[in-house]
Amino acid sequence: MDQEYLENRVEDAEERGAAVPGSAQFSEPRGSAGLSASQGAPSDATRGAEASGDPSDSGAEPTDERAWYVIHCYSGYENKVKHNLEQRIETMRMQDKIFQVVIPTVEEIEVKDGKRRTVERRVFPGYVLVQMILDDESWSVVRNTPGVTGFVGMGNRPTPLRPEEVQAIMKRMEAEAPRVKVTYRTGQKVRIIDGPFRDFIGVVDTIDEERTKVRVLVSFFGRDTPVELDFLQVERV
Repeated sequence: MDQEYLENRVEDAEERGAAVPGSAQFSEPRGSAGLSASQGAPSDATRGAEASGDPSDSGAEPTDERAWYVIHCYSGYENKVKHNLEQRIETMRMQDKIFQVVIPTVEEIEVKDGKRRTVERRVFPGYVLVQMILDDESWSVVRNTPGVTGFVGMGNRPTPLRPEEVQAIMKRMEAEAPRVKVTYRTGQKVRIIDGPFRDFIGVVDTIDEERTKVRVLVSFFGRDTPVELDFLQVERV
């Protein structure tokens, strides 16, 4: 599951003529009630349900009506939205309805100025996941959090993620080895920074994501010679 999948969900809703929360078509419900009884909103009988603190168990069948929802915010404001929402959950005592706020991230290794460093990359820029029991009150707390532009879903009804989607996201976040971030593309000039061809300048011929290998054409005596290297052995010029 990737960002394109989430965006396709939004596009599908728009194509069917349904307004998407946070878009120009979306019309806020009157007052703070974001969901009506006719829309099947969970009742307050679920209030007081015990929260699960382990994201890895999120894909299992829930024992109550909690589910994972996707909220949209401006790209680059994910951490601020997470902080704002967690503060609202605490001050408004919504811990029994809103359980977890997660920004899906993965670790990547990038090479910059000849130095390797591990960075954290957001899997879905502009999106935040929230595990909650959806009703009028919890909807209002999340939707009115500063920085939140809307839920991903059709009309006024947020669409929960399926358990297998949640499992895929969590599994991706828990990957043991960081991925190598490729900052160059085919046809670009790169500098070899490690190995016997160090300091040579070449042109990227092919990139093998699966093997984390790149083939670079290096000029030897006026002829282009292909050299296969690891991703971390080259950097963009």
